[in-house]
Amino acid sequence: MKNSILYVLVVIMALSASCQQSSKSVKLESNADSVSYAIGILVGSNNLQQLESAPGKDEISKEAMAAAFSAISMGEETKITEEEANNLVRTFFESAGEKQAQKNLEEGNAFLETNKSREGISVTESGLQYEVLTEGSGAKPSAEDRVRVHYHGTLIDGTVFDSSVERGEPAVFGVGQVIPGWTEALQLMPVGSKWKIYLPSAIAYGERGAGGDIGPNSALIFEVELLEIVKE
Repeated sequence: MKNSILYVLVVIMALSASCQQSSKSVKLESNADSVSYAIGILVGSNNLQQLESAPGKDEISKEAMAAAFSAISMGEETKITEEEANNLVRTFFESAGEKQAQKNLEEGNAFLETNKSREGISVTESGLQYEVLTEGSGAKPSAEDRVRVHYHGTLIDGTVFDSSVERGEPAVFGVGQVIPGWTEALQLMPVGSKWKIYLPSAIAYGERGAGGDIGPNSALIFEVELLEIVKE
C-alpha cells in the first residue's frame, strides 16, 4: 500500500479522541504551542480527507490505532513489529480495494442491464448507452477535432463528481484526448445536441478509477451538451 495511506493512519491515531488528551485541555501558552496545534489542524484535515476515500475505512478501529500510536510515541513495546505493521496494512487495503472494485463492477453491470431496456436508450457495440435529450443539426466532430462542451457527471447513485454546468464554464478539449466512452459518444453527436450517456467502467476509468470520487470499475453517467467544434 502507498506510504500516504500509512501516513494518513498515523495522523488519525494522533487525532483520535481515544487514549489521547482532550483537545479542550490543550494549553497554547507559547508560540511553539500554537504552531504545533496549527500543524496538527492542517496535516490532520488534509489526511482525514484522504482516508475518507480509502477502501475499508469503516472497518478501521480508531481505538486500536490510538493505542498503538501512544505506545510507539512513548517508546513502549508494541504488540507487532513495524515490518509486520507494514505488511498488515498493505494486505488489508489491497484486499479491501479488490472487494470494492468487484462490488462497483457488479452494481454498475446491474444498473446498465436494467437501463438499456428503457425506451429511448441506444446501445453501441462497446457498451456505450445513450439517450438523445436534444438533437442538434450541426456537424459531427472527428477524433482529431477540439470541442467545447457543457457536462454534468455523476455516479450511478447520483453523486456528482464533476460538472462544468455547476462551475458555469464550458470545457474545451480534444475529442481523442478523453476517456473512450466520451471519444465515441462525441463523434456520434451533431453540434447542438444534448445527450445523456451511460458508460461501463471499461470505457470510463476502468480498474484504476479517478481521484477520490470515482472508485475502481465504476460505471458513470454524463449529461453532455456539444456546443461547438473549436476552430483553431
